[in-house]
Amino acid sequence: MIDEELKRLLEANTERIEKRFDTVDKRFEAIDNRFDAVDKRFEAIDKKVDDTATVLRRHAGVLAEDADKKLDFVVEALALLDEKLDRKTAALEERMDLGFADTQAMIKFSHAELDRRVRYMEQTLTVLEEKFANLNRRVDRLEETERTEN
Repeated sequence: MIDEELKRLLEANTERIEKRFDTVDKRFEAIDNRFDAVDKRFEAIDKKVDDTATVLRRHAGVLAEDADKKLDFVVEALALLDEKLDRKTAALEERMDLGFADTQAMIKFSHAELDRRVRYMEQTLTVLEEKFANLNRRVDRLEETERTEN
């Protein structure tokens, strides 16, 4: 009877263990299903991230191209502005040179005219001084003649 009893006990234990394994297997299957669902959600998120990254790269490329075009425009505008500034500076310098030349010519002319007038005045002064000296001598002679007659 011991064998029979042992056999029954072993069978009962085996059944109980098998039921527990079945329960554990079902729990593992449930966990596997949950992991599969989580994996699918991660795959969906990965796809969204990849799609978003692709769109962002494309958008960044478009923005970079637009910025390059705008920068090229600014560079070209600056070059044109630099050329215009050079032309205006050259024209202004030319006008200033002409103005300085005109001013120097006028100064030379004025100086020559003033020099001529000063010489004329000096000559006139010399002539007047000579006439004054002659008149003084005549007055002196007249006064002397008058004194000698009196």
